[in-house]
Amino acid sequence: MDADELEPTVRPRRQPVMSDVGRLAGVSHQTVSRVINGSRHVSPTTRERVLAAMRELDYRPNPIARALVTGRTRTIGVVSFDTTLYGPASTLFGIERAAHEAGYFIVIASLRALDSDSVVEAVQRLRVTGVDGVLVIVFDRAAAQAVLEVQADVPMVAVEAGPEHGVPVVAVDQRRGAILATRHLLDLGHATVHHIAGPADSLEAELRVQGWADTLRAAAVRPSEPLIGDWSAGTGHRLGARLARDGSVTAVFVGNDQMALGLLRALHEAGRRVPEDISVVGFDDIPEAPFFTPPLTTVSQDFGQVGSRSLRVLVEAIESFAQGTQAPAGALIPPELIVRSSSARAAH
Repeated sequence: MDADELEPTVRPRRQPVMSDVGRLAGVSHQTVSRVINGSRHVSPTTRERVLAAMRELDYRPNPIARALVTGRTRTIGVVSFDTTLYGPASTLFGIERAAHEAGYFIVIASLRALDSDSVVEAVQRLRVTGVDGVLVIVFDRAAAQAVLEVQADVPMVAVEAGPEHGVPVVAVDQRRGAILATRHLLDLGHATVHHIAGPADSLEAELRVQGWADTLRAAAVRPSEPLIGDWSAGTGHRLGARLARDGSVTAVFVGNDQMALGLLRALHEAGRRVPEDISVVGFDDIPEAPFFTPPLTTVSQDFGQVGSRSLRVLVEAIESFAQGTQAPAGALIPPELIVRSSSARAAH
């Protein structure tokens, strides 16, 4: 007899099924099914008992069977622009984290350009995979228009920016952030505030320009022409060199932190001290902002809250879509001004 024949047969452990959970929790398998599928017709005590039994047995519901029962896959599609820009990348991370915490899967369609044809194709591709709804990360006018042109039989929510009508939009209040930055510099005694803006086709840049200009007008100050950049430190440096040559400039609000970094370098090269000669405020509060020289005063955006709120609005949109009721409203997330060492009282 071979030695192998003397070894005991090891049988694979049987995977627990719904009836096993029911026996351990002392309920029927129908009650277990109701708990799994989120039914409201289960008492909190019973629900907790079933969940505890599922954890003890390491029972994992079959997602295909669950989808057949509920008509939902608990999968969300996300259409995103293929970019390394801090805002869109952080928004996507916030969505992924919120979805994980809420028990949803994410399928991402990353596009090189958010034009109408690409967005329509991406949404249809996601729809084929069985997603319950779609989030589209929008940041320019072309993408906002594309969202309106999508004829999809699936709920959609625009994130970060979006059209004024047509779909719910969840975004940080960009205009409010620009008001906070501009008001901060005016309150420090600066006669006016110059602005380095993002690209002309960016909806977020447009809202920040509006907030900056409206705040100056409310203070009876005529806004100068904003300088248009492309979000990069390189354009911040190039436009900053122009501002550095103007001795009347004492305060600059910059459309994002990367351009602010370039501005700080240009001012240093020109011998203009920050904040003694010129105060600088950025936007985004990137992780490196506290380590700029000097540490950057900036407007912080809570991308985690954007992610969780957008997911919540989409889930509500999925519910209303199924019931044929009105879609939920979007949400504006309040920004926060983070004051550091790059802004100070105007010298007189």
